[in-house]
Amino acid sequence: MIDPKLLRQSTADVAANLARRGYIFDTEVYLALDEKRKSLQVETQRLQKERNASAKSIGMAKAKGEDISPLLAAVEDLGSELLKSEAALQEVQGKLLDIEFDLPNLLDDSVPDGKDENDNVELRSWGKATEFQFKVRDHIEIGESLGMLDFDAASSISGSRFLVMTGALARLQRALIQFMLDTHTIEHGYTETYVPYLVHAHALVGTGQLPKFEEDLFKTDGDTPFYLIPTAEVPVTNLVRDTMLEAGQLPQRYTAHTPCFRSEAGSYGRDTRGMVR
Repeated sequence: MIDPKLLRQSTADVAANLARRGYIFDTEVYLALDEKRKSLQVETQRLQKERNASAKSIGMAKAKGEDISPLLAAVEDLGSELLKSEAALQEVQGKLLDIEFDLPNLLDDSVPDGKDENDNVELRSWGKATEFQFKVRDHIEIGESLGMLDFDAASSISGSRFLVMTGALARLQRALIQFMLDTHTIEHGYTETYVPYLVHAHALVGTGQLPKFEEDLFKTDGDTPFYLIPTAEVPVTNLVRDTMLEAGQLPQRYTAHTPCFRSEAGSYGRDTRGMVR
């Protein structure tokens, strides 16, 4: 999420940057909401201060044996006003958060403008693409012909867009997982972790999946829903959530292997063939 301080102090610059990636940031709506937030915040703090002062006056009047009925009535009225002000402030803050959570990341100045991948700029290349003298088959054809990939069995078990690997291919899958973890931990100093596959909503807010991509997530339907992780990044990043780290403790390097549960709700009929989508 973009720093709210930056949004308020450099709103026009942020809007211009986001426009480069085709995102329209309604600055008038945002700034109007922020002004309302500031006004409600001042009013809420004033009411809180008055209520506290009145409560103190009640204690002093009571100690002197004075009639505190008028003071109690005044505190009750202040309490009602305060509740209304706090509710209004919470509503405005919620609207601001909805806008802030929806904003994409800012582009670096070095990123070229473009509408799609056709406008990408090639900075460098390495090697030469292999030219085959025969018809190239994709991994689906090869895997099915070897009897190691079975989409039909997966479909009967779980529905479309799943697969079953057997024999040497399943063993290769396991070996690649081991290879990845060993390379990162032994050669590059990462700490291997085994993390939960179910997380609370706040873990996904912190890594950017919520609220924007909720339709792509699987979740339980209890009073407090749990979400199946869409990537190991979610639980691994949250290992240091709400933690202040000293400079000497950085960088912290973690690695993990997990399933990635994604419904890909918006991708029906596009890039759905095969193992990697």
